[in-house]
Amino acid sequence: MLFQIKSYLNFLWNSKNQHGVHSPFVYNLVTKCFYDKKNYPEYSILKNYRNSLLENKNTIEVTDFGAGSRVFKSNTRAINQIAKNAGISSKRAELLFRIVNYFQPETILEIGTSLGLASSALSLGNKNSKIITLEGCPNTMAIAKNQCQLQNLNNIEFVNTEFSSYLKNPKPETRNSKLIYFDGNHSKKATLEYFELLLPTITNDSVWIFDDIHWSADMEEAWEIIKIYPQVTVTIDTFQWGIIFFRIEQEKEHFVIRT
Repeated sequence: MLFQIKSYLNFLWNSKNQHGVHSPFVYNLVTKCFYDKKNYPEYSILKNYRNSLLENKNTIEVTDFGAGSRVFKSNTRAINQIAKNAGISSKRAELLFRIVNYFQPETILEIGTSLGLASSALSLGNKNSKIITLEGCPNTMAIAKNQCQLQNLNNIEFVNTEFSSYLKNPKPETRNSKLIYFDGNHSKKATLEYFELLLPTITNDSVWIFDDIHWSADMEEAWEIIKIYPQVTVTIDTFQWGIIFFRIEQEKEHFVIRT
C-alpha cells in the first residue's frame, strides 16, 4: 500500500491535463474521450451489471494463476466481494466504454475476464465488434458469461484458458485484434511475455491498454520496458492504466494524464 501511495504522489506531480498536451492525436483523445462528460445511456447498463454482482452473496472457488490478491486470503470468495474489491471501478468502466466508443475497434481481445465488468464496457462501446475474452478460472468466467447474457451482450466469445498457452497459438481473430485490454496476470514476467507474444499482431491503428501499471514495483518495471520498444510510439500513463499506440506518423512521446 505504501508503494502505491508513493507512486500516486509521483504521478500527481508529473501529470497534466489537456493543456499540457501538444500532440493533436493525444489532445483530441483527452478532450473528446477522456474528458467527455456526456451521460451515455450505456452507463445505466454498466451500473445494473455491477449492482447485480454486488447483490450476489454466493461463493465460488477461484482459480488464480496471476500475482495473487492483496485482499482475499482464501480462494473461496463471495461474488459480491470479488466485484467490490477486484473488479474494474465504475469510473474506469465508463472510461473504457468511451475509449472503445471513440476508436470503434472491430476486433477486441481481453486478457482476464474475471466477472465481466470490463467485458461489458468493451461490448457496449461497440456493439458491432467481435470480442474474445480469456479467463483462467472457469467459475468466474461462468458468472461473467451468465451476466452478459442477462444484459443481452452477445458480441463476446468466452474462452477458458491459461493465457500464455492461448497466446502462443491464438485463433485467427485474435491476431487481428485492434484493441487489447491486458488485465490478467499482474507480474512483470507475464506482462512482458503477453506483450511480446502479441507484438507481431500490431497495426498502425492498434490500441493496447495495460491495467494496474503501478500495482507493484514489478509492474512499473514492465511498463518502463514496454515504453522503450521501438514499435511503441505514444504512451499514456493514467496511473491505473498504461495505454500504448503504434502510429508510425507519431513522434515517440510519453504522456502522464489525469483522467
